[in-house]
Amino acid sequence: MCLGEPTLAEAFFLHQWPDITRANFRSELIAMQQTAKKADSAINKQKIALWTHSLGRVSDLEDLFGRLAGTKHRLWFDSASDHEHDRGRYSFLAADPVGWLHASLTDPDPWPKLHNWCSRIADFGHSAELPPFCGGLAGLIPYEAAWWLEPTTRMPESFLGGRPQLGMAIGIYDWTIAVDHSSGEATLISNGLDGSLKADPERARRRGEEVLERLNSKTEHSVASAPPPNQNSESTGHPTKEPGVRSNFDSQRYVEAVAEIIDRIRAGDSFQVNLAQTLSHPATCDADELYGRLRRSNPAPYSVFFDVGNEQILSSSPEGFLQVRDRHVVTRPIKGTVPRTGDEIEDERLAQVLGGSAKDRAENIMIVDLMRNDLSIACKDDSVRVSGLCEIERYQSVQHLVSTVQGDLRDDVTISELLAACFPGGSITGAPKIEAMKTIARLEGQPRGAYCGSIGYISVSGNADFNILIRTVTQRDGHWHFPVGGGVTARSEPQSELEETWTKAAGLLRAIRPTES
Repeated sequence: MCLGEPTLAEAFFLHQWPDITRANFRSELIAMQQTAKKADSAINKQKIALWTHSLGRVSDLEDLFGRLAGTKHRLWFDSASDHEHDRGRYSFLAADPVGWLHASLTDPDPWPKLHNWCSRIADFGHSAELPPFCGGLAGLIPYEAAWWLEPTTRMPESFLGGRPQLGMAIGIYDWTIAVDHSSGEATLISNGLDGSLKADPERARRRGEEVLERLNSKTEHSVASAPPPNQNSESTGHPTKEPGVRSNFDSQRYVEAVAEIIDRIRAGDSFQVNLAQTLSHPATCDADELYGRLRRSNPAPYSVFFDVGNEQILSSSPEGFLQVRDRHVVTRPIKGTVPRTGDEIEDERLAQVLGGSAKDRAENIMIVDLMRNDLSIACKDDSVRVSGLCEIERYQSVQHLVSTVQGDLRDDVTISELLAACFPGGSITGAPKIEAMKTIARLEGQPRGAYCGSIGYISVSGNADFNILIRTVTQRDGHWHFPVGGGVTARSEPQSELEETWTKAAGLLRAIRPTES
């Protein structure tokens, strides 16, 4: 839903070339180093022999995912809504990776290993008849993984709060269950990869049959119950207007932080900064049960469940970060939010207000500009373009302004290099990106972790899809942690920015406290 034609200024903006000099310097350097390295060698693609088995029509994905309980690092790319578009046509379930890349923020840089894995998995080629994810690399890149890409954003160790903080968690998944929502059909796909990324057709068959046996087993597989709330951590943070919910900000301090950002923007330090408050609530059930509530109360096309091990990530994100199909890249930044009311006429009125909001449109366009610059590092000259600007999309609890930026990936750039060039997404930092990230860390005073990072996959088929982790709960140490925030510009009103965070929290709170909804 697009409200009105672009203004004259917006139309002028749409026809300007990206400004390479404003791009992320460290990411540009990575891309250029990889370009020089690969210029000396040609990539010989080889087809990978996949083992596939039809599982027929599947009506209950929660039951299917439950049969994987007890396996390590379960992962569910759950297109819980929007099945009419490519971004919502398929859901994917996977578990028990044969390789595992895990790093904390105090460990050596894990990005080189991810680049190495990605350059090797890119050799396998693909078939257009298969779902976009046939197994491969998949997992979590937390927000602070950018510290390795942009060392000037790294905070001192005291910032970590005296506990290990996750920096990356990526697995080599040698099988997946692809569910095609257009037909309801599910297919088990096994690719035969081992931990060294070598593929073997016999291994693919053997692993596929093992998974099939588990799916058909009548044995009840236990799900770990929620750990008891940590009483010490429960007492930290500030009480909020919501019973049982605490925040790293009190309301007045959040309003003051927004006002401080506005002053810095007017002084010329930034154009926009994304500020968030981290809410927490004692965990009252296991992660599987909470995720079931979340996907029903707040369905979204980029929903995901990921069991990292010592924490579980549950997200009902509406926002796509980077999608790659046949080397074509799409990013869909979200900026601008109003609530859904349950009244169609009022929702339409609010959509008109959002679409005509100079503040929200300016906020969205700034991030479109940033993402054009980021994509230009990894994409072919003149291929980066804006194909949708400030369009309205409706979700269960909110309505958003969404834009679409596209480009064609250069032949010498891998998908992990594309990630490094663009990470983290500009819609959840602000602009300029590096200055905004420094302001965020100083004001929020703690790591974001999974929030505003990304979960996604790089398939043996050459495709990729990564979300941006907003509307996300991290279950850790007996608590649920769920940051909510928004972009602050010179036109922001501090109290309204605080209220917007609670609008975004509404869908999460319905899942966390269903009896109070």
